[in-house]
Amino acid sequence: MNHRISLLSAAIFSCIAFGAHAQEAQPTATDLDTVTVTGIRGSMEKSLDTKREANARLEVVTAEDVGKLPAHNVADTLQRLPGVNISSASADEGGFDEADRVSLRGTSPSLTQTLIDGHTVGSADWFVLSQGNNVGRSVSYSLLPSELVSSVEVNKSSQAKLQDGGTTGTVNIITRTPLQFSKQFSAEASVGAVRSDQADSTDPQYSALFNYKNDANNFGVLLQAFYQKRELRREAQEIPGGFFKIGANDPVAATNPDLIGVSVPGLLGSTLFEQTRTRKGGLLTIEFKPMDSLSLQLSGFSSELEANNYNRNYMMWGSSFAKLQAPNPGYTVNDGVLTNATYAGVAGRPYAVYDMIYREATAKTNYVTFDADWQINDNLNAKFQAGTTKGEGSTPRQFIAELNSAIGGGASWTTHGAGSPVDWNVGGDLSPAGATWGGTWGNQEVTAEDKEDWATLDFSQYFSAGALSSVDFGLRFADHEREALSPEGASPGDIWSALQGSATGQYPSNFASGIGGNFPRDLWYYTPDALQTAITNNSTWLYNNDGPDGRHNYGAEWKVKEKNFAGYVQANFTGDWWSGNVGLRYVDIKQDIDTFLAVSDPARADVSSLFGMWQRQAFQNKHSRVLPSANIKFDLDDSLVLRVAASQTQTLPDYSALGASAWGSDLNRTGGGGNPNLKPTLSTNLDANLEWYFMPRGLLSVGAYHMDMKDYIAFDVVNKQLFSELTNQLETYAVSTPINADGKVTGVEVAYEQPIGENFGINANYTYANGSSAHTWADGSHNLLGTSKNTYNVGAFFENDTFGARVSYTRRSSFLISLSGANPYYQDDFGTLSASLSYSPTKWMSITLDGLNLNNPTYKYYQSASIPTSFYSNGRQYYLNFRFKY
Repeated sequence: MNHRISLLSAAIFSCIAFGAHAQEAQPTATDLDTVTVTGIRGSMEKSLDTKREANARLEVVTAEDVGKLPAHNVADTLQRLPGVNISSASADEGGFDEADRVSLRGTSPSLTQTLIDGHTVGSADWFVLSQGNNVGRSVSYSLLPSELVSSVEVNKSSQAKLQDGGTTGTVNIITRTPLQFSKQFSAEASVGAVRSDQADSTDPQYSALFNYKNDANNFGVLLQAFYQKRELRREAQEIPGGFFKIGANDPVAATNPDLIGVSVPGLLGSTLFEQTRTRKGGLLTIEFKPMDSLSLQLSGFSSELEANNYNRNYMMWGSSFAKLQAPNPGYTVNDGVLTNATYAGVAGRPYAVYDMIYREATAKTNYVTFDADWQINDNLNAKFQAGTTKGEGSTPRQFIAELNSAIGGGASWTTHGAGSPVDWNVGGDLSPAGATWGGTWGNQEVTAEDKEDWATLDFSQYFSAGALSSVDFGLRFADHEREALSPEGASPGDIWSALQGSATGQYPSNFASGIGGNFPRDLWYYTPDALQTAITNNSTWLYNNDGPDGRHNYGAEWKVKEKNFAGYVQANFTGDWWSGNVGLRYVDIKQDIDTFLAVSDPARADVSSLFGMWQRQAFQNKHSRVLPSANIKFDLDDSLVLRVAASQTQTLPDYSALGASAWGSDLNRTGGGGNPNLKPTLSTNLDANLEWYFMPRGLLSVGAYHMDMKDYIAFDVVNKQLFSELTNQLETYAVSTPINADGKVTGVEVAYEQPIGENFGINANYTYANGSSAHTWADGSHNLLGTSKNTYNVGAFFENDTFGARVSYTRRSSFLISLSGANPYYQDDFGTLSASLSYSPTKWMSITLDGLNLNNPTYKYYQSASIPTSFYSNGRQYYLNFRFKY
């Protein structure tokens, strides 16, 4: 552990020691009429109480106060619960320093549904591939600040009254409402800063809350606002598309037949990514009770993330020479991989390619909801909700230059297995003077839109005698639309002449020092302003124009429309020492899918542009199903609870898996595409859990679960003809295509929480998930997407009336992400260490210091045990906040 972590650890334990001393001087419990537990202890107690009283399998996180979840990020908070995993990316953009996706019980994030106050929220991403080619059903947590959250409920077992869509479970983020505040006027503000050590930047963080309710406690207004800025810098070695195999028809096979079928790196990159993230928005809620039996609520939420970014990737271009040229004698092949090779330079041949990509990017979400809660009489309650939500992710401008480099300089590499970066080098002139123009394919708009209108009507009929305590029944209708658009772009002119001689910058002097390996680090790049100016001034922007000379990229466009009607009935039972529910949910879904197919015959083409000729295609799917569920809870004694649950749940395929047109990358002739004939994933679930509440705020639980998933989504690779921008004709690409394949997961969850005295506490949990699929991947495995076999969390805290400290460590074992090019790729084991300190000198002020990624983890990705894919370092982050309350 390095010096910086040691300093923070010393600070934590100093606060613990000082706080313990201060606690000795506090009045004892016998001196007080009542003891109110707040802060960390209060939130833990409330969470356990909610979990214990629930009839179904439920995990709960309660915020200590506004903006004070157990972690700075909502997803980071949830990863500390048993059975919950997080990831920082939705496509293949690689690992970042902030959790962005949540998944449950060893499955992919798309099988976990995220709601806010029980309703869906339109979502979109800032990364361009997640806007068009890789669009799941998961929600981006980057748009959801912790200040929004009152509590979070993770439903692990299904109930008929829960909205369908979460095969493995549902996360429900619960916000505050005006009339729940105790005082007539409440105001809170947070002023702080975040320090990103690798980006060497300190940026502001602001949030505020104002709440008013009248003396009659029947009208209230809540307003929250936030503005948060953060710089990040990610340093990496990337191998885009993974390794490829030398074919029998490649020229080198004639001279070196021993290399046929051997895996070779297509691209080996020194990658520098920098981004400015600015998140701003707010929540407005108005609550009115015109009579005691009727409550009305109107809420509106908006969050926007500005995420402009600059990615530089200087890459040895193995696929440009390894198929043509034999390596020097002395090369080695181990386990089917060309592990060590040196190539002599051939005049005029580029041995490196340099991509510089500056993108303007945004992601935003908003919703408006109206709720009515009417207690019709003593035995009948009705709830109505209607709302609309929209998410949008947009990359309106891309400024991309691709240069050929290391001309005639030769190349070499040495691999060290999946756990270490590849040592590589290229010869020749690596400076701007040694580069030649390779081209540009950017400055093309990509926009994703996600929107839904919905209405729900729910009733609860209560009974005063017998085991049947109530019956819940209701209806829901939703009209959802997800669309990818790319109607505008720019045709490039003489960009290269303008770029030459423009302003340049240098990679950081300590670039990628945290990930190891020997590869080019002393690299130059054109500044973002130089790149943007050269492309803007030497390109012709074309708006929505079609035809052979247009920039309307039909191949990047698709639309999925879904109409969802559901009805349910659920009976709730209560006995002397048991309770539970049983129910049925009927779901009827109609899908309309619009996409495009690349064609070479003008007679078959409906539209055309510079991106080729395309035929419009339309598909329609209908899915109707009854989903049963049952939950039963046994109170074996005052402290021991046994739960058993069984259900069937369903999740529709990812939007891009259904609708995306086939697309390809010219660098390695791989790509992806959709399959409109995919069926929903249907899971049959069994769950049992034993919970021992052995003391206040104390819990030991052990549980097991099994999910048998029919029509799980996997990926196969097929050859397809796609339009190449390099050759202006159809070429053969290896395209990753989603398919249905059954799968299953069996797992065990263990959780432990215990206070130690009045002020200390520890917690730990462990999840084992054994998943497999009927699909055989290219590497011969039968893995499920997203399944980590082992996940564990350990933590400890101290808190008194003045001081608080918390430290936690989370670790997740390796898991399959998807395909990179035509190859399966995985994320390796990783763990994160975080800690927080708090000091409350008065009742109206508190100071907090949160440290994230304190162990500075390197996120490692690999294709196999012998073939790495990428290594990412993001650095540590420190959040200092001053909170004020009135």
